[in-house]
Amino acid sequence: MVIGYTAGVYDLFHIGHLTLLKNAKGLCDKLIVGVTVDELVTYKGKHAIIPFSDRIEIVRSIQYVDAAVPQYDMDKLTMCKKLGASILFVGDDWYATDKWKQYEKDFAEAGIKIIYFPYTKGISSTQITKALNTLRGNDENR
Repeated sequence: MVIGYTAGVYDLFHIGHLTLLKNAKGLCDKLIVGVTVDELVTYKGKHAIIPFSDRIEIVRSIQYVDAAVPQYDMDKLTMCKKLGASILFVGDDWYATDKWKQYEKDFAEAGIKIIYFPYTKGISSTQITKALNTLRGNDENR
């Protein structure tokens, strides 16, 4: 059985998220998805609009997802090993960066393949948040 793993915040779930999960599921028998806990989102300097408990339930309910688990840190290699995943799925915005070149070596040594998926052009949670703030007149309490 081929187990795949991917992780993300999945705040303001959109078609790009769905496309990544659908494509990932097509390349493995079991897809496990890490959903970033609120504390880690804050640590990364961002703030989730949708609380973790809702985000993980949304992800868990997607037909392509076999299991959703909390992501407490950024150590995807340890998580893949813990889950028995032989494939890690990530967005291609990480491809060829110095950090990910090293990750590729580390993952290869562990026998885990990294597959990069293209980001969905023209859509991101950040763009959706900016658009909503603009529509709301930058008043988040409105």
